[in-house]
Amino acid sequence: MEKNLTKETAIEKAEQILYKTYNRYPVVFDHGEGVRLYDSEGKEYLDFAAGIAVCGLGYNDPEYTEAIRQQAGKLLHTSNYFYNQPAIDAGEKLLKASGMDRVFFTNSGTEAVEGAIKIAKRYAFNRDGRGSHEIIAMNRSFHGRSIGALSVTGNDHYREPFAPLLPGIRFADFNDLDSVKALVNENTCAVIMETLQGEGGIYPASEEFIKGVRALCDEHDMLLILDEIQCGMGRTGHMFAWQSYGVKPDVMTVAKALGNGVPIGAFLAAGKAATAMVPGDHGTTYGGNPFVCAAADAVLDIFEKRQMVSHVRQVGAYLWEKLEAFAKAHDCVTDHRGMGLIQGLEFGCPVGPIVSRALLENQVVLIGAGTNVIRFVPPLVITEAEVDEMIGKLEKAVEP
Repeated sequence: MEKNLTKETAIEKAEQILYKTYNRYPVVFDHGEGVRLYDSEGKEYLDFAAGIAVCGLGYNDPEYTEAIRQQAGKLLHTSNYFYNQPAIDAGEKLLKASGMDRVFFTNSGTEAVEGAIKIAKRYAFNRDGRGSHEIIAMNRSFHGRSIGALSVTGNDHYREPFAPLLPGIRFADFNDLDSVKALVNENTCAVIMETLQGEGGIYPASEEFIKGVRALCDEHDMLLILDEIQCGMGRTGHMFAWQSYGVKPDVMTVAKALGNGVPIGAFLAAGKAATAMVPGDHGTTYGGNPFVCAAADAVLDIFEKRQMVSHVRQVGAYLWEKLEAFAKAHDCVTDHRGMGLIQGLEFGCPVGPIVSRALLENQVVLIGAGTNVIRFVPPLVITEAEVDEMIGKLEKAVEP
């Protein structure tokens, strides 16, 4: 930003320059520290959005910052024609944390979903010697904005302007096993779903449902793809949300908090899915380069050293208690759902005005999940005292 550029001038320039696909709030963030963000005018905000569940370590973490600083001064990029040590280190740690067998690093969660879809189709092609396979996805789901990821996103509002999309996608109802069973046929090659639906309103999978889908996939030789882009990386109080159910996917996707702000994603495969694709089936220019993998390697190191998952369980339980009390005290709140540090309050009205007041009048960053749910996805390093502070600010924001 130019020196002495006012907030108003910066916003005016942005509206002239940037492609208009977002309705942004009139705030220009400049820097962050811990779980606080600071705008271009020096105003402080308590962050309970973490860049949409991305900045798990918060802002300006010294150990993380030093790791990416060192790598930036060493080597940013070569290509996937060669090996690099950060990708090996990060990949090894990610496989250890997940129990999966192979990893492919991408630039984003959307690209990870694209890769997962390709694994499913390639696996079925190897098995049957033909294409035209189908995938079962979930209503109310969100997997990304590219054509493939959008094709398995169960929200007509996102899909309709870009039809026709990828053929052979059929939608079941999340947490309704019979609706999944009704769609299975000889062409079905995979079921894809979020372990906890985020954008769709913070709906965790029921144990009966996820175990039932796993059994159904085993019975019909289909792959189970679990999208952990938002709910993974410790956010639910487990490193990956599916680990709390005692199931294991054939393919999983991860991104967001994996890089703590550096753009990186990955798809991971286990067992029969780990060898489905062969050289030439998939590729990426930037995915897995030394810089982004050094960031992921640092994140995975810090998670283990600081026992982040245990911390999330403790603070997540405290957040649950406080949001439960808040819900009981306010008739406008109709439900409370979630796990760990991904929770939602459902309101009997649109939450946009509440989120806006919270930001602009009470200096707390919140985001919605759909029309009437406030989503709480703070940095994973949040403390109980900061939960209390957020609740106080939320109280003011919902006042008539």
